[in-house]
Amino acid sequence: MAENKGNDSIGKTLLVVLVLCLVCSIIVAGSAVGLKSRQQEQRELDKQRNILAVSGLVTPKMSAEEVESVFAARISPRLVDLASGELLDKDPGKFNQAQALKDPAQSISLDASQDPAGIKHRSNIVEIYLVRDEQQQIQEVILPIYGNGLWSMMYAFVALGTDGRTIKGLTYYDHGETPGLGGEVENPNWRQQFIGKQVLDDSGHPALKVVKGGAHPGDIHAVDGLSGATLTANGVQHSFDFWMGELGFGPFLKRVRDGELNNG
Repeated sequence: MAENKGNDSIGKTLLVVLVLCLVCSIIVAGSAVGLKSRQQEQRELDKQRNILAVSGLVTPKMSAEEVESVFAARISPRLVDLASGELLDKDPGKFNQAQALKDPAQSISLDASQDPAGIKHRSNIVEIYLVRDEQQQIQEVILPIYGNGLWSMMYAFVALGTDGRTIKGLTYYDHGETPGLGGEVENPNWRQQFIGKQVLDDSGHPALKVVKGGAHPGDIHAVDGLSGATLTANGVQHSFDFWMGELGFGPFLKRVRDGELNNG
């Protein structure tokens, strides 16, 4: 009898544990589903804030409502066909780049000789952002760029003028580089030196250089490297090399230099 009671006790304990696990699983799953839309809204707000930041249209104290309002008034998301450089008449809200990167019909694979940034795949279509002034004239274009650093994929937005080559702003908004070293890609003082530099030479080829030891004064194509973070700086260099080149935004930037943004 004692043995049966012991077995009953163990069985009841296991039953209680299983019920608790089931209840906790239901709570966690329900919370995840319930919070999903909120998380998506927050990600979209963060993206809008970063785009406004690189275009100089955000202030630290802006509320979420103000960010959304300014974004709607001054930023026009558009889709670009990277092969042709053409702005497409498609709804950016219906484009999912993560899915496009996984679909061979919507992306290309890059071999090592084509892929200085180490991204392996590139979608055929990319979302960009046209920045308009208060009269709704295009004053800048914001391009998303990314590439491998030392420890992580580094994601940035770069704002270019309507000449299709002069940097107006740069922000790194997502990376896993070492704080105080590669993490200095976020340092406003380091990013400030990019403003006014030209990403292309007169022939339209990628020309921006991140120079270890410091750029020569007056060099319109060069910025200082990151002290103690050579591999991260190389990642920045390689990102610009790829995304400003023919497999990146090169064809689009040629159209910009030819004045096609005036019809955007």
